[in-house]
Amino acid sequence: MKKTLLIIVLATILAGCQSLEVNSPDKSLSVRFEQTQNGGIAYSVQRDGKDVITTSRLGFITDVAALDKGFKLIGRSRHSESSSWETVWGEERVITDKHNALTLCLKHETGIQMNIEFRVFDDGFAFRYIFPDQTSDTVHHTLYTINDELTEYRFVQDAEAWSIPWRTEYYEGLWTKRSITNHQSQTTNDTLCSPITIEFADGTYAFVHEAALTDYPAQNFYAGDGALRTYLTPWINNQSQITNDQSPKAYISTPFSTPWRMVILTKTLPDLVASRIMLNLNEPCKIEDTNWIHPTKFMGIWWGMHIKTMTWEQGPHHGATTTNMERYMRFAKKHNIGAVLAEGWNLGWEDWKHFDFTTPYNDWDMPYLSHLADSLGVQIVGHNETGGNAADYEKDLDSIYRYHAANGIHLIKTGYVAPIIRTVDGLQWNKGQSGVRHYRKVIETAAKYHIAIDNHEPVMPTGLQRTYPNLMTQEGVRGQEWNAWSADGGSPCEHVTVLPYTRILAGPVDYTPGVFHFENPVIPTTRVHSTIMNQLGLFVCFYSPLQMACDLPEHYMEHADAFRFIEDVPCDWERSLLVDGKIGDYCVFARQGRGSDNWYIGGITDENSREVTIPLSMLPKDQTYQLTLYRDGEQADWQTNPYDYVIEEQTVTSSDTLHIRMASGGGFAASLHLRP
Repeated sequence: MKKTLLIIVLATILAGCQSLEVNSPDKSLSVRFEQTQNGGIAYSVQRDGKDVITTSRLGFITDVAALDKGFKLIGRSRHSESSSWETVWGEERVITDKHNALTLCLKHETGIQMNIEFRVFDDGFAFRYIFPDQTSDTVHHTLYTINDELTEYRFVQDAEAWSIPWRTEYYEGLWTKRSITNHQSQTTNDTLCSPITIEFADGTYAFVHEAALTDYPAQNFYAGDGALRTYLTPWINNQSQITNDQSPKAYISTPFSTPWRMVILTKTLPDLVASRIMLNLNEPCKIEDTNWIHPTKFMGIWWGMHIKTMTWEQGPHHGATTTNMERYMRFAKKHNIGAVLAEGWNLGWEDWKHFDFTTPYNDWDMPYLSHLADSLGVQIVGHNETGGNAADYEKDLDSIYRYHAANGIHLIKTGYVAPIIRTVDGLQWNKGQSGVRHYRKVIETAAKYHIAIDNHEPVMPTGLQRTYPNLMTQEGVRGQEWNAWSADGGSPCEHVTVLPYTRILAGPVDYTPGVFHFENPVIPTTRVHSTIMNQLGLFVCFYSPLQMACDLPEHYMEHADAFRFIEDVPCDWERSLLVDGKIGDYCVFARQGRGSDNWYIGGITDENSREVTIPLSMLPKDQTYQLTLYRDGEQADWQTNPYDYVIEEQTVTSSDTLHIRMASGGGFAASLHLRP
């Protein structure tokens, strides 16, 4: 009797539900929109006919109405896309966009209209909420306060997620693995930051993030019961709301589209790394002439400040002097480094109250250095540290960028060192809506002056570099600097073997690799947890079109033979692929130089030494390459002997296989040049 009653109840519920689905081009993935009797909205996802994400909630809580039920479906449309586009710079020159789409037009019982657009790719899916113009005879709401977004991701399988807490300052934390099935987020203090990378029990993978974040708060997640529930970064409308989870999240004006909610779903780790869904979800390039945007390697007056041999502020050990900058620039010219960063060249470093970005210290001769840069063909990377005062910086953006452009400076590294930045809306989280708006304004203004941006203390990347390729790289990571002064002695070896599968999947990273000297007598308890060969491997494993070689020129000359790889390796690619790896253990990447027949391979490992096997099948058949291999020596070890390495040369073809041992905390790098 009970079984019969249950069947009747289920049949009644299902009879009152509507569902629509859209499949991936290869038919393997299906996303289904579901609507209940009371007009509730949800979705589910199946792969190969099996549930991946079960019924998961959609909707919002706004100041006007709760937009989670009471909807009627009033229209639908479908379209398919199969095209390709060429990147200005990137890990690939050409990216394919192939997906099927379904847009659902919904009308709420209050008269509010809301559309949901789904796009399904072979390797994942995405959706966004669209609020059309709401002006009509029955609805006059054009301004809405979003108090909560209700989006869920309710995974069917047991899963463990690599993540950092959402309140991690500047995203500079160590990524750790935790269960999303058993973990229960009770407060925002243990809420997960987007993105997260998920390992499922069956050996498959997911990457949950967002795309095209431009005028909305960054998403975060509560975790528990197998689900991720959206927690938007809140506004701070008064000081007491810094810890108030109930603060408003976004203010929107219709017409309006949210960022894309994106989930990459793949059966292998190389396929996860190869996905380009996030870039495809962003708008095409809005900069008409991009010929001035050039990927490049750079050095800088930077590492010396972190190891305490130089200072940012003026004084006896001031780093950014005319003499020192000229030394760096001439070294860069000699060694195929395209630009030099100078931090601490401008007024304001003594008290951090107001930075003046158009007035140098008196030991910095801007006209002379500008002329020298032009004559050498080495660019100056201007540093604009705001101390978190984004409002002050934004007010003078045009005059600041006009000054830099007039002095031939077309690369700027911005900085926002403050736990909570001061925007035009007062004190705000850097990844709240106001902070997101500021970063977007910086990028757009910089483009007017042909200036490319390297953004430190950013909001997490979401693929905006497709639309504005002058946004070339960002920090948003516990980078190399932590190995110079962190209280815990430096980042563990595992850290760099997690980042290619987590943070770097969100976009290029200015991690600043390339340390060649590991001892720091000023802070002897802290050091880089790697060998020299691991540092070389980072130039291939960590992607950035502005790639910094961070150490001092004199340290590079102590190992000039190893430095040849940094001189040689490009930072713009025709093709890229993950050859082998495991999250938190190791990775091996191979990349083909853009517009070149040459290939570069790099590998890094954690504290465990290991041997990797690398088939060279990515090389074209019937071609011969000259391989230069930089590898750990037999006695190499990050703790006891980071300087032991071997450089070997041999001739190889696509039929050859490399067998390379990486030491504890070690790695390798290889250049493969086509032989004539």
